[in-house]
Amino acid sequence: MVLRLRQVALVAHDLAAAEAEVTSSLDVELCFRDPGVGEFGLHNALFPIGDTFLEIVSPLHDGTTAGRLLERRGGNGGYMVLVQTDDLDETRRRIDATGTRLVYTAQGESILGLHLHPRDLGGAIVSIDRSEPAEDWEWAGPDWRPHVRTSTVTTIAAVEIQADDPTAMAARWAEVIGGTLDASGTVLQFDSGAVRFVPVADGRGEGVSGVDVAAADPARRGTAVVACGTRFRFV
Repeated sequence: MVLRLRQVALVAHDLAAAEAEVTSSLDVELCFRDPGVGEFGLHNALFPIGDTFLEIVSPLHDGTTAGRLLERRGGNGGYMVLVQTDDLDETRRRIDATGTRLVYTAQGESILGLHLHPRDLGGAIVSIDRSEPAEDWEWAGPDWRPHVRTSTVTTIAAVEIQADDPTAMAARWAEVIGGTLDASGTVLQFDSGAVRFVPVADGRGEGVSGVDVAAADPARRGTAVVACGTRFRFV
């Protein structure tokens, strides 16, 4: 089974303001606004980073899951992690074997995503998605490739998740999703991309706290910017 980190979603009170922060900090370009997220009381913006994707969602009204997360974590930040697989049968086997609950099945014309209950993994809503063909990504719209800009960042390399018990959460993600844990037991490596689990350090509780992006300019490696309540580290 081949796995890759394909998309990270952030949540913001003010979509326009968060878009401005992200585009100015990362030099990325909007490629799509998905009307389908209206089902969840949201509107959104998607940005390609190479052939990986950064999404920002924002509530349109009270009572949404995203809005409750904003309240619980005290503002903008991480929301969702989308992992691409080439084998949904194996994914379903793992889900069933580990007693993980599905909260939603996202069905497109060429993609299927299984949304896992965040309480059964911790840290984020996780979707495991299969796309046909694998290089496409319907969630980013039909025409995302012309909007790719790689002069500043070239791909999403990893996502950072704060956890009360990083080792336990990493082990649970590995059990349900797959991938390989490093020697520390806190970094889950996929065939492309990784998830790094760290202790809660900002007082906001468990959740996505950072995203590693590959820097086009080696001189930027090791620096970081904050946008949409999330630390983007250039690697």
